[in-house]
Amino acid sequence: MELRGLRVFGHHGVFDFEKRDGQEFVVDVTVWTDFTAAAKSDHIGDTIHYGELADRVVAIVSGEARDLIETVVSEVADQVLVFDPRIAAVEVVLHKPSAPIPHTFEDVRVVTSRRREAGE
Repeated sequence: MELRGLRVFGHHGVFDFEKRDGQEFVVDVTVWTDFTAAAKSDHIGDTIHYGELADRVVAIVSGEARDLIETVVSEVADQVLVFDPRIAAVEVVLHKPSAPIPHTFEDVRVVTSRRREAGE
């Protein structure tokens, strides 16, 4: 399951003006899960509720200001695994399209992934 292009206003960055003024971040989340039960039942309770997943991600990215987007993306990945024990693995991409770089660029992004250990 993929949640792509989630736009969230946050206050992350090493510069004071980034923390003060904030900026838009874009988040992509991919989760690996077995949705066989959901396909059979056609019931939301048998799958990962992507609306609730989005709420969890927004709460983190719009929450406490961090210096590094590496910290933010790691918090999101860790919390996605906590969110639902049926999630076997997650990849999170945090884009900072308005990063304070004095050059023309398309995107700055940090990517991380987590995999649930056997027995977790």
